[in-house]
Amino acid sequence: MSSLPRRVKSEAKVLTSEDNELPSFLDSSSESEEEEEAWEPKSKIAKRPRLPKKNEAKPKKAAAPRSAVARKKVKKVAIKEEMDVSLPVAPAEDNRIQLLKPKEEDVGTKPETLHQKPVVPKKTEINSFQGKNVKSLESDEKPSTSVPIVGNQVKHEKSEDLAFDEPPFKKIKSTTCPEGRPVKNLGGNKVKEEFEMNWDIVQVLSEITNVEPWVCANLIRLFQEENTIPFIARYRKELINNLEADALREVQQTLEELRTVAKKTHTMIQKLKKEGKLSGCLLTALLNCRTLEELDHVNPMELNLFSYIRPNTKGLSTIQEVEAGVQHILADMFAKDKVTLDFIRQLCQQRYICIQSALAKMSSKGGNEKDIDKFQLYHEFSCNIKNIQHHQILAINRGENLKILTVKVNIPDGVKNEFCWWCVNERWRPKQFLKAELMRILRNSVEDAYKRLIYPLLCREFRSKLTSDAEKESVMMFGRNLRQLLLTSPVRGRTLMGVDPGYKHGCKLAIISPTSQILHTDVVYLHSGQGFCEAEKIKRLLLQFNCSTVVIGNGTACRETEAYFADLIMKKYFAPLDVVYCIVSEAGASIYSVSPEASKEMPDLDPNLRSAVSIARRVQDPLAELVKIEPKHIGVGMYQHDVSQTLLKATLDSVVEECVSFVGVDINICSEILLRHIAGLNANRAKNIIEWREKNGPFINREQLKEVKGLGPKSFQQCAGFIRFNQEYIKTFCSNKKTESGSHTVLTKAGAQGKKKSKPTACMSHQPNPLDQTCIHPESYSIAMRFLSFIGGNTNEIGKADMQQKVNAVIQKEGLEGTAKRLNTTVHTLQLIIDGLTQPEGFDIRTDFDKPDFKRSIVCFEDLCVGAVLTGKVENATPFGVFVDIGVGKAGLIPVRNITEAKLSKVKQRRSLGLGPGERVEVKVLNVDIPRLRITLDLIRVL
Repeated sequence: MSSLPRRVKSEAKVLTSEDNELPSFLDSSSESEEEEEAWEPKSKIAKRPRLPKKNEAKPKKAAAPRSAVARKKVKKVAIKEEMDVSLPVAPAEDNRIQLLKPKEEDVGTKPETLHQKPVVPKKTEINSFQGKNVKSLESDEKPSTSVPIVGNQVKHEKSEDLAFDEPPFKKIKSTTCPEGRPVKNLGGNKVKEEFEMNWDIVQVLSEITNVEPWVCANLIRLFQEENTIPFIARYRKELINNLEADALREVQQTLEELRTVAKKTHTMIQKLKKEGKLSGCLLTALLNCRTLEELDHVNPMELNLFSYIRPNTKGLSTIQEVEAGVQHILADMFAKDKVTLDFIRQLCQQRYICIQSALAKMSSKGGNEKDIDKFQLYHEFSCNIKNIQHHQILAINRGENLKILTVKVNIPDGVKNEFCWWCVNERWRPKQFLKAELMRILRNSVEDAYKRLIYPLLCREFRSKLTSDAEKESVMMFGRNLRQLLLTSPVRGRTLMGVDPGYKHGCKLAIISPTSQILHTDVVYLHSGQGFCEAEKIKRLLLQFNCSTVVIGNGTACRETEAYFADLIMKKYFAPLDVVYCIVSEAGASIYSVSPEASKEMPDLDPNLRSAVSIARRVQDPLAELVKIEPKHIGVGMYQHDVSQTLLKATLDSVVEECVSFVGVDINICSEILLRHIAGLNANRAKNIIEWREKNGPFINREQLKEVKGLGPKSFQQCAGFIRFNQEYIKTFCSNKKTESGSHTVLTKAGAQGKKKSKPTACMSHQPNPLDQTCIHPESYSIAMRFLSFIGGNTNEIGKADMQQKVNAVIQKEGLEGTAKRLNTTVHTLQLIIDGLTQPEGFDIRTDFDKPDFKRSIVCFEDLCVGAVLTGKVENATPFGVFVDIGVGKAGLIPVRNITEAKLSKVKQRRSLGLGPGERVEVKVLNVDIPRLRITLDLIRVL
């Protein structure tokens, strides 16, 4: 092909895959130009009949039909002509007027109209919806112009979307918020996208994600309305079939991938249209693509094989040169034919395809031995692509990038042989018998296509798919680890000493109060021969501030520092204090200590001491401290630098938003950094909330959030349910403010009569709402009040034992479903209301999660023996197993095969979290490899 002139390539035409035939010049019976034209691509769209020219005699009118029914049809079509004059019509042989189909050259102007079925306007159905008549949602498409219209005019029926079509930041219809009403599928499964394709995005999304179509349709609309994942997961359960946040993120990512394909497809269509290369068949092929890989292999070029004969042109002057050129062209055509590629892909799925890695020759000679040893498992590795683990793919990719490994995909020769036979005898079989030399060209072209184009394509596709799946699974694993870490139960009511270990520059100390106030900071040198003297200082500080809990960072010198404190504790050196210690991850602490946020929060503190403060606060309130650090710096998994950083950041940011939102924040005391991660808020809105609070005083209720600049109806809807209020503080503040306001009013009346009354202050125009301290969303307040009336309760009993008793009595009598039906709501919404009313004030969902593992002694690595039963804390979870800190300075590994569902508690099984960082487990030692510092464990149970 390289010998062919570029002009030949640009002038050439290719067969479309629908023709399924060879060029006619390869057929021995093809000798005329008429036969040549027979090989032109056949459009699936019928050509428009020629219309009479301006000066040409008009065709005679068709005779009037005799029957009344026929006359009525003519009348209807005549009305249609007057309403839509843009569609040309022509007389037909059966004396009736028929609509004409568009010309092939018009294809591409509006590709979405080529494959849509005519839509007949439906009658509006009236459904009873909580006592009101509301129109049911139907297709919002206008009546098709290809359908005869009955009557003298077209009635444009306006359908009302019950939940999804309201633009963001505008007035939200009451129907946009289901408010817990029993509605399963508000909008049907038809979703209108910006770029229409030949496939339905709802069905494709459902097939890829294994989520029901009606749920996918609802999620698409919810995402279009800019609803956040935390809001959807908590307050729209009835619309998503109670899916978890991880599943919502997967649907969202897949939806974006499909939209990217659709957008790129339409961009290519417009480009080809401008170049005049867009045919009907090509348009159909483009609109059928579902992945970027399929789109890249739709052939946009047209090749005319007969233009190759050039007697005086280099590369085309001999039969050998022509054969070589034809072979390259046919091979290119075969490799870009969708049916051919689908066949070879299906064939590969039925055969044993393996991925192999080996030690690269260059690395074996002069590579870094330490790096080479890391990939020892993959020096001679082979595995079926259906069975290979995600972490293995990431490890192989890393080794290949470091030029330590060479990787290839092995496809057996049987696949090639069967594929070539099928191409020659089935897919590309000529219509008529060909000469032996022409059949030889065909066979050579097929083999050339496989070897030079299709085989490398398959290898790239397999590697790309394996890497993509591995990245997605790893990112999801990182997200689960991060969630478990952020939701670690806080340690309240303790004074803590944070220790940032170090050798030469000493260990930094920071003592913080139960309210996170910095009480004292210092530096001690424990590992430079001054350990005994420094012990006196540490004891004096612990006794002075009555601190009995030490938090040690897991960085440099952690092991030595842990041994130092464990020795003093075992000797009861700190008596009468019963001191315990724990180890926490200090990942990201040093980065945060020099950040602008840390300088603003601790302006008078040395950056080296800020890390010790951060370490202590990670135990006191892990969520509030860890949100200050970029998620990727927290250290939530292995291979996090080997995956897509864009996907990683989006997922981890979403997990942080989910955790902060579900825990909730007290709007009057939380920091600006914490507010940024609430669903519906961002840095600018969080800043405006803080400024409003500083200017007007504390917020009294959730409704006041609407007064904040930049916080519109949509933002309020997303964030309101996650904002909390301390009711005792609010009542005290309002009481004091009311007294001050009353005295101020008397003075104003006495001294400024006749002047306009000033606008009431924010605190006077709003009253506290006890429901604001719960997880109940404002859109469900009316249902909550009806429920309170139904059980005979009131808002003063929220979170008390009396409320729990009244709720239990009603639910036992009526049942959850019966009560929901009586209140005209859903079971999910009613359960959320019950949780909000019965949970005690200050309830924290993190109390159900694990607390830090406090210890008094340490075990040496050499002391371990096979069969020993120990307790430890999960450090990290990976696709191949879980790493557990058992207090010997080196984490042990529980292989994934040893983590069975039976060993997990019912709570863990219900949460579908598996094992994650921070969880305490009981394990048994299976193997100790001292030279390689490896410990293999078996999971006994989760504590």
